[in-house]
Amino acid sequence: MMEYQHLLIEQKGHVAIVKFNRPDSSNSLSWDLMTEIEHLATCLPQEEDIRVVIFTGNGKNFSTGADLQDFGSVLIDKKISRLNKLQQLKLGPKMIRSIYEMDQITIAAINGLALGGAACIATACDFRIGAESCRVGYPEVALGMNLHWVALPLLVHLVGPARAKEMVILAKNVDAEPLLRWKFLDYIVPDDQLLIEAEKTAESYAAMPPLAAQMVKQSVNAITSALNQSIMHMDTDQFLLTVSSEDHQEAINAFFQKRTGKFTGN
Repeated sequence: MMEYQHLLIEQKGHVAIVKFNRPDSSNSLSWDLMTEIEHLATCLPQEEDIRVVIFTGNGKNFSTGADLQDFGSVLIDKKISRLNKLQQLKLGPKMIRSIYEMDQITIAAINGLALGGAACIATACDFRIGAESCRVGYPEVALGMNLHWVALPLLVHLVGPARAKEMVILAKNVDAEPLLRWKFLDYIVPDDQLLIEAEKTAESYAAMPPLAAQMVKQSVNAITSALNQSIMHMDTDQFLLTVSSEDHQEAINAFFQKRTGKFTGN
């Protein structure tokens, strides 16, 4: 298994523990980190000895989502054509699909905050175990953006349409207890037991015949996601539209000025 700059990988038997490793920036998803995640998720199926993959964050947080410095530099650079921006922004959806389509069983062990794109990563996994202090949120709409990265159907499948609308439109960070009630989380464990319990769960799946287990996973995913791509094929285009709006700029200004935004629909 190759080494990565922004990922820490440890193999224990048939289980791989993958840690996002940008703790100084709360594991925010830079272009480089996202590229490494997508590469890992694409290559790991070739590792037959690995049957379960745990994703978690190194340090206090799972991840606070997209690195706004990276994304902002692309979005505001007038030298980059909209066509080129669209191509670059396809990395997020590619990363989410690569995780969702992994042959191995995947578990998100959510420590601290999992925001935006990081929440999308969690929904792309087969199971989600949350530390008692974890919080999950989608801040995109509050910043005048749509939720993209083909992630909206994944959330709807977990929590249903009403809760999905609540989580995404109101853009609030949700605590572990309601996340468990809403079926976003499968389990809650004490903070200091998160990886221990995630590894126990992983070992139970790793002990099953891998061929049969992977076939069941792929079939369940095919059943639940049959219409996802046909519905969400334009969500990156919608993202480019929303970030070019006046409301998006007002939302950004209000965020940095710590005030309530005034939105017009323009």
